[in-house]
Amino acid sequence: MAVDTARAHAQAVLRIRGLALAVAVLPAAVAVVLLAGRFTGRIGAAGSSDAAGWDAVRWVVCAVAALTLLVAGLTARALRRAVPPQIPAVPVERAGAPELYRLIDELAERLDVPAPSAVALTPDCDSWLEDAAPPRRPHPLRPHPSPAAPVLVIGSPFLWWMRSGELRALLAPVVAGTAASADPEIAAARRFLRALDACLDSGPAAAPGLGGGTLTVPPAPPRRGPARLADRITRRITRRLLGACRGHSAELERSVAGWASEQARTVDYGLRIAAQEQVGLAYAGWDRLLTRVALPAWRLGRHPAHLNAGVVAALTELSRRDRLADGYGTRLGDRPACDLLEEPGAVDRAVSRLAAELFFGRPAAGTWHELEWVDYPAEVVDAGWRARAAALQSALDRLAPQSRPGAPTLTRLLARLAEGDGERLAAALAAQLARTTTPAPLLEPDRTGRDLLVDHVTAMVCCAAVDTAGGAPGLDWLDGPVLLLGGVRRTDLAGPVAQAVEQGQDGPLRAWLDAAEVRLEKPVRL
Repeated sequence: MAVDTARAHAQAVLRIRGLALAVAVLPAAVAVVLLAGRFTGRIGAAGSSDAAGWDAVRWVVCAVAALTLLVAGLTARALRRAVPPQIPAVPVERAGAPELYRLIDELAERLDVPAPSAVALTPDCDSWLEDAAPPRRPHPLRPHPSPAAPVLVIGSPFLWWMRSGELRALLAPVVAGTAASADPEIAAARRFLRALDACLDSGPAAAPGLGGGTLTVPPAPPRRGPARLADRITRRITRRLLGACRGHSAELERSVAGWASEQARTVDYGLRIAAQEQVGLAYAGWDRLLTRVALPAWRLGRHPAHLNAGVVAALTELSRRDRLADGYGTRLGDRPACDLLEEPGAVDRAVSRLAAELFFGRPAAGTWHELEWVDYPAEVVDAGWRARAAALQSALDRLAPQSRPGAPTLTRLLARLAEGDGERLAAALAAQLARTTTPAPLLEPDRTGRDLLVDHVTAMVCCAAVDTAGGAPGLDWLDGPVLLLGGVRRTDLAGPVAQAVEQGQDGPLRAWLDAAEVRLEKPVRL
């Protein structure tokens, strides 16, 4: 049986822990025996012919015992103080989501497993069980008789996009895993393994953060002298212990996952297959919303207050456009899982703020400004275009003869591109942005100077269209900022801009601007 296999691997991990403890105390035990023999006169009694030899052995063994106990104490302290990494999440109290808790409690009862102790939401497309924080941190080498029920962490996009039945089916294998968490031996083995992992990890430490979760903070500076030597010894011992446990740890989790999946087959198995299709769709929509829609706002110090509602709008738009998504829109008539919350808007705000801090960090201004979707075109699209146009104008000024600034017009920009200065302009722009902007490596890959120049030229063209041709900034749920001319989204601008930047051929772009009635000679409002 899978649960017996998991328990056997947990016992193997605990035996390794016990063996390590035995090795640590063995020299001390031998030293105690030798000292007792000296005082009782049974081993190396005073005046005997072998007294000097036994005294030397006693000194050596006592020194080894003291050194071993010191190293063991340092290792135990490191394991006790190690903070296992936690992914930030927003806690959801039972009073704020009684129906959601009722759904999960009924699911646990049907699976005949302990119910999770609490529920939390995370801005990610995944769900898992997180150990509940104990009232006091237990010693990693000491048995823990009554492990607390874990916290169920749910990916917030699931709650907004999925229907209630789909969410129940999706969470069944996760909730089934609480049975393993309630097993004392499995729980003890997992605590020991997490302590080893956290002790060995030299990366960021966990700290209290938004919504009661934890955010990462920079690690402490490296220590010097004896403290550094102690750290090296502790890390080496921890690495050996973790290496000895690694195989059992992997088999333990594999067995637990297999058992939980088998248990969950009795609950909405057919509906779970359909729900898994929604997982892939939700992941794609969430990723696109963050990179195309949220990131431009975060760069300006604004965080959209309702990201989860936005992903529903994005996926609904996808179901309208994509023929492969036919049928998804009909689901929207069923009750969404977010209706299980008493105040979904307030929860969405907290999760959206956490997403901004987790995926982007702190804004340049130091504080976030909450943004409603209705204000997105004016506060993000138009403001972002003009910020990029200003950066492009600054790069043009640096390339001007004798650094003479010129008017921010499309005429000036197109002339430089037609002269073949695109490469120099791209390099100057990339160097400027490297000094003035904060990258978001979690959300976007590194971009070349030419790619940046294409974006900035497009932004300046859009500004000119808004200022002189009656254009307007708009929001597309799948593509982010867009230009509207006559109320219609223009999707034919990318090609002419790319030709002007990459090949110096400004003819197609000038033709586009002429057809849109954009005035090239009028300065752009920055």
